Amino acid sequence: MRFLPALMVAAAAGASAYDIPDNLRKLYDQHKPGKCANKLAGGFTDGGSANGNSFAYCGDIPGAIFLHSQRNGGQYDNMDIDCDGSEPCPNDPSGQDITAFQDRVTRYGINDLNANIHPYVVFGNDEGETFYPDQHGMKPLSVMAVVCNNQVFYGIWGDTNGGKSTGEASIALAKLCYPDQYIDGNTAPDVEDVMYIGFTTDEAYPSWSANWKASTPQEFEDSIKALGDKLVAGLQA
Repeated sequence: MRFLPALMVAAAAGASAYDIPDNLRKLYDQHKPGKCANKLAGGFTDGGSANGNSFAYCGDIPGAIFLHSQRNGGQYDNMDIDCDGSEPCPNDPSGQDITAFQDRVTRYGINDLNANIHPYVVFGNDEGETFYPDQHGMKPLSVMAVVCNNQVFYGIWGDTNGGKSTGEASIALAKLCYPDQYIDGNTAPDVEDVMYIGFTTDEAYPSWSANWKASTPQEFEDSIKALGDKLVAGLQA
């Protein structure tokens, strides 16, 4: 993965960006420094070999799982580009033509998730250092909250990682987060302050309320925003 320098701005990142609500801002600031008290699984990387295996899935927030590292006094993850699914991404050296939940999403009338359309997060690792979010209450294709570029976005848990890497998301989600930067299948912002939050409740599963046949990332995100807002509002320190 090749990276670009980060362009961190406080301005809105586009029409699909939402201001971070006060309770989520407090949680973000509270949990970034220090240790994870309830480490569900550790020994993962952010995709950079120089950064060590310091990343963990953390359960310190009731009803949620997030990625965190104790390195550098405490930090969140980055956002690498994942292009798995029904359509390839530009300049993608490693994409696969199927996601981990392809068999589940077909019930909604599509062949698979489209990384160019569906803002999804790669969450969980099923080889080497393993972590299975569904064993902790998350449901595949459930809504996730992603804090990046000083905004909050909503996506779904759409894929898993086969190795130790974490902090991957579809190119659709990356472009929502960083609309002012060039992004393709091999280029992403090198920013390690992205907070990925999965929800350990059946309520997070959007089922037919999500616009699975959306033609743009904005359309899909709009269809899950009300549920995402409700889930985030329920987060407590």
